[in-house]
Amino acid sequence: MPNIKSVKKDVIKSRKNHLRNVAAKSAMKTFIKKARLAVDAHEFDAAASTEAVRIACKAVDKTAERGIIHRNQASRRKSRLMKRANKAAAAAV
Repeated sequence: MPNIKSVKKDVIKSRKNHLRNVAAKSAMKTFIKKARLAVDAHEFDAAASTEAVRIACKAVDKTAERGIIHRNQASRRKSRLMKRANKAAAAAV
């Protein structure tokens, strides 16, 4: 632990921010996982999978906007998710 008061405050603040960032990243991953499960479900439901993908994309955008993940990583994650959803929708038709 540092001796200087301002550095102590910085350490506390960075730990708090780290916990918040980890929680946000975990939530984003959970939404992506739910969307993947909805898309890859045995019985493909277009409405449910579309809604899950929309919510997941929103979570990814929010995480990138806050600077928790890079915007290119957000684009990549959304692209892969949409690619998977479109493939499943095409296969269902």
